[in-house]
Formats: sequence, C-alpha cells, structure tokens
Amino acid sequence: MAKRILTVDDSKTMRDMVAFTLKKAGFDVAEAEDGKAALVVLGASKFDLIITDLNMPNMDGISLIKNVRAASSHRAVPILILTTESDGTKKADGKAAGATGWLVKPFSPEKLIELVQRVCP
Repeated sequence: MAKRILTVDDSKTMRDMVAFTLKKAGFDVAEAEDGKAALVVLGASKFDLIITDLNMPNMDGISLIKNVRAASSHRAVPILILTTESDGTKKADGKAAGATGWLVKPFSPEKLIELVQRVCP
C-alpha cells in the first residue's frame, strides 16, 4: 500500500514538481493550494505525511501546522516545510509549531525522496 502524502503550496508549478517527484517514487499524492484548502482535504482523508510551503495566502504553513497539531486525527502525522526561507527564526517558528523537518527550495528530487523516506518509513 503506497504512503499517502498531502502537498500544500500556492504555486501550481511547485505542487506539480513535488507531486511528480513523489509519484515517480511510488507515493500516492494529493494537493492543496493553501492551508485552508489543506484542512478541507485533511478532514476528508488520512495521510502519512504533509509537505507544506511556508508563505501562502489565506492560511500560511505555520498556521496550518498549528491547526493540524491541534486536531486529534492528524496530530502524529509528520510535517515537512518546503520553502525558499532559510532564516533561522522561521525554522524555529516551524519547529515550535510542530514541523518535523525543513527543506529549502529549489529542492533536488533525490533530497526530497530521501527526507520523505526518513520521516515516513
């Protein structure tokens, strides 16, 4: 059974790149364009991993992580932040909110798959 991953990014190009990379590695992928849309998707389905951008309209990645961690159904799901931000303060905010890991864009497909396999064995 393939692991289910939700990828959240306001950039369709980035969602497509992440989804393509993950699907090629055998994962089942769903997509959402921001945190609010992600919560709707999460309400309807179970996931093994969430990969989210940090800066998005409607609901950013940190708010999404806080919402996911507050909901009992996905509290233990690993969450990776995939962002252009490399600022230490943002990383600390992500960790404090409950993020499992951090990957900076542009990402290498190999690094993404390696990180996904590490947090979602």
